[in-house]
Amino acid sequence: MIRGGRSYVSSPPAFSNDVKRLLVCTSNTVSIFSTSTGLQISSLEGHTAPVTTVIVVPASTPATKILSYCWTASLDETIKYWDFSTPELLKTIDVKFPIFSMVIPSLLRQPAQSDVKPSKLFAYLSVEDTRETTKSHKKEPRPNTMNGRICKCNLTESRLAGGVTLAEMKEPQVITISSSGKYFGIRKQRKLLIWKVPDVEAERVVMRKITLHHTKKLTVLAFHPTQRIVAAGDVTGRILIWRGFGDRTFATNDNKMNLNLMNNEEERPGVRDNDDADLCTTWHWHPSEVSVLIFSSDGAYLYSGGKEGVLVVWQLDTGKKKFLPRIGSPLLYFTESPDPSLSSVLQISCADNQVHLLKMPSMEIIRSISGIKLPCPLPEEYKGICRDIAFNHDGGLVALRAENYCIHFYSLLDDRGISEVVVTLVALSQDGSLMSTVDVKLAEEGIGSLVCLKFWVSGTQNKEFTLSTIVYEPHRCGPCLITEELNEKYLKCSVGISAVAFHPNRRAAVSSSYGGDFKVWICNDELQQKDLQSSGWSCHAVGSYKKKAMTAAAFSADGSVLAVAAETVITLWDPDRNVLVAVIGETLTPIMNMSFVGSSEYLVATSWGSKPQLSVWNMSKLSISWSYLLHVEAVACAVDTSSFAALALLPESSNCKEANGTTFQGRDGVILLFNAVDPVPVASWSARKAKGGALAFLKANPSFTYENISDGKAPQTLLAYVNGDHEYVLFDPYGKEVHELSKFHQGDRLTHEEGQFGYASIYGELPEFKLKRNQDLWAPSVPSEKPWETIFSGSSHNLPPLTKLCSAFLESLLEKRTAALE
Repeated sequence: MIRGGRSYVSSPPAFSNDVKRLLVCTSNTVSIFSTSTGLQISSLEGHTAPVTTVIVVPASTPATKILSYCWTASLDETIKYWDFSTPELLKTIDVKFPIFSMVIPSLLRQPAQSDVKPSKLFAYLSVEDTRETTKSHKKEPRPNTMNGRICKCNLTESRLAGGVTLAEMKEPQVITISSSGKYFGIRKQRKLLIWKVPDVEAERVVMRKITLHHTKKLTVLAFHPTQRIVAAGDVTGRILIWRGFGDRTFATNDNKMNLNLMNNEEERPGVRDNDDADLCTTWHWHPSEVSVLIFSSDGAYLYSGGKEGVLVVWQLDTGKKKFLPRIGSPLLYFTESPDPSLSSVLQISCADNQVHLLKMPSMEIIRSISGIKLPCPLPEEYKGICRDIAFNHDGGLVALRAENYCIHFYSLLDDRGISEVVVTLVALSQDGSLMSTVDVKLAEEGIGSLVCLKFWVSGTQNKEFTLSTIVYEPHRCGPCLITEELNEKYLKCSVGISAVAFHPNRRAAVSSSYGGDFKVWICNDELQQKDLQSSGWSCHAVGSYKKKAMTAAAFSADGSVLAVAAETVITLWDPDRNVLVAVIGETLTPIMNMSFVGSSEYLVATSWGSKPQLSVWNMSKLSISWSYLLHVEAVACAVDTSSFAALALLPESSNCKEANGTTFQGRDGVILLFNAVDPVPVASWSARKAKGGALAFLKANPSFTYENISDGKAPQTLLAYVNGDHEYVLFDPYGKEVHELSKFHQGDRLTHEEGQFGYASIYGELPEFKLKRNQDLWAPSVPSEKPWETIFSGSSHNLPPLTKLCSAFLESLLEKRTAALE
């Protein structure tokens, strides 16, 4: 099994001591990247929930910079200690609470700063007290429940410090620590809570704390590396800098001050109430909330960033600033290299799942680590009709719609980005050499809308796509042709393109429209393919059917048949002569997606709406073979076999528990593997974040898969599942390792539909007929001397359901049981 597509920006990363590696929290693992190449070199696997903190143990001497140890904390309620050069797990501590943030001050304290070397290592944790949440479910929920806590953990003895709770919050907050390890603090709405770490730590030592106040909600804070200066950003984009914080509370004999001067309000400009600080100044440049703050290692500069995607460098003494604009995405985290003399590098994590490495002070981006792009929001009227994901089955590539109207090309086998182009809807040819995209410009006050169909061609070496042809308004703009079966949101885009599909063997494509027509496009130089970059596309044929909206389209495996869905019916065409061959149907609701099942005679179609449906059609008989009432989010068909996979959304009533009472643990969908001739699934797996997900069968790369299998047999085909957050997993659907996907028992999961479909369309009407997937439970058990014993003789496919055939017998049993009870 191959997993990938994880977020690189869920938590702050950490540099190794030699700055040659970057440790990045990626879901349940920590991925280790080379800072020189940007490629992943290893990973730390052992946590069972997302990792929230990674802390590299700093080198105390230049000779120990080669040491590679780190601590990690996770929502799985554990802290782990690693040697990440191997990598090897050395220690695990169970704290019984999900950990949202962790700091270890002792690791940052220099030995010369303390006369007594600490014998024990302590960490401060921001945890969620799940006990209160559990109690609130049993009783009436309390609105002011404090679930977040700051606790102390004895790492040496692998236990929490009993009875030590520094603070309580409604929800856990991120802990920020100074680079010297002397102070750490959290945000609590409009306040900063700052603690001073004792010089000699013990389990129950008293810790001094101060509180700094502000009028707006605070979003981030940072400590100066050498002075008592703390900076914080708020939701309005302002940056507040408190100088001399804690002079009264944290005072020592070596650092005396004039208390009379401190108590004079006129000498403390900007300081609110009785806050313990000398001075508070405010800077304002960011138009929205400040999300990241960090001081430079020498304390001369302050780096800030926010939603606008601009890095601002402030000179601390003068307030002057310079900028690094057009980073391209909101900024989330800053991390500076631990040894600026060795390599002055600043790491920036961005919301588009990219990690940039900047060379300081020139602020030049020297390396970028690109994860899979997160899905972007769509206008409400276009949700559900835009195809977000397209697959290159031979090359293992996927094209995903991302932010800023980009299509992100990502290698599923290598787990890394390839390139980007700016488009919306996307379709790829089977070999990945051609791409078609649709750009939609939304209308403003009813005017100005524009639909563009674009054809792209890729180079043989670099896989970069080059624009070949642009077709403006490729389909007609006529009266609204969409029936009430389609959602009202489709009325706003009646000229929009519903589907684009490529011919399997030729440089040809088809596009269908909600406006009521479809068009077949061919490449002008199809017979002269020497110069791919100059290829142009033109319309070869136009077709329509009874002025109905054309909602889906697909070519057969050999390209001899073109299937186009006209709302609830399927029309079959000869794509070369543009002749209507047959019409089959109809479905309960309009068909939104369909595909031929490999080289077989079957076609699978999915319908959405009030009565969603998965239906399989036999092309030789021109009739429906079988169907289910399922909301299917995506369908993938194998190329060489009659197998296909469907991603179905579970009903809301099934989201929490299975039929046997076990929990789904947040899974909202199921992947079903079918053979087209049989309505009973071959296999099934539960899935998380199925809404907006996609499936595809990919050709396995033998040189790669041999390293990722356990039974010694390399699969020929992999099934790829990409969820709604663009996380993905590749696995052999016919191999043993599929059990790792939480395969569940095939119980009464699918509801076979009523009416003239499936069994009823062949053997007659049977009201309330339900297909039981676990058919071995249907074996009748009746006494042999009873007269109805011979009724069950004959072929099983000719038998109606047991409940209908023996209704009188079952009713008689109920009557006798009732009489006995009375």
